Amino acid sequence: MRFVLRLLLSIAVALCVGFGLSYYALTDGRLFGAREIGPWISWPDVGAPSPNPYTRGHLTRDGALQLGRSEGLQFIATTDSAGGPLDLACTYRLDGRVPVSAFWTLAAVNADWVNLSASPTQPAIRSSEVVRDTSGALRVSVGTRLSPYTWLELAGSGAFSLVLTLYDTTALSGSASADLSLPTITRGDC
Repeated sequence: MRFVLRLLLSIAVALCVGFGLSYYALTDGRLFGAREIGPWISWPDVGAPSPNPYTRGHLTRDGALQLGRSEGLQFIATTDSAGGPLDLACTYRLDGRVPVSAFWTLAAVNADWVNLSASPTQPAIRSSEVVRDTSGALRVSVGTRLSPYTWLELAGSGAFSLVLTLYDTTALSGSASADLSLPTITRGDC
């Protein structure tokens, strides 16, 4: 009798763990498939010929056209460096360096991936347009109110995400990924 109870308990635990991990893979999966650097999250296996199951779940949920591994890498931030959610009622400043890449862009999108740029002619900031300090670190202001440095002017209200896309980069590939750093996101006035 004890053997049967142990067997049934083992089966129940195995089913719960299996279904739980499957649910996690289909609803989030960041713990196993994503790489987090400060507030920035990237899925480095997105462009791989055979991505891991958690990345596949992410691709299925997202349903967007993704860059191939050799084309580039996307980092997304939904919070500032202190962990607070990004909100269009506030201004933000990005400071730091971007990993080596041929070219990069920074855009802001809402939950439906609609671009929030107030300028119809400039949907994103390009790496060639950024003001840098004397050490070469970038300084970018993001928000609906005029700010110093390079300014990504936004329109709208509510939560948003920042999308940093690196084109032709070696970030998160091999030994160079251990020392990878991305710009900090500091909340300003709200």
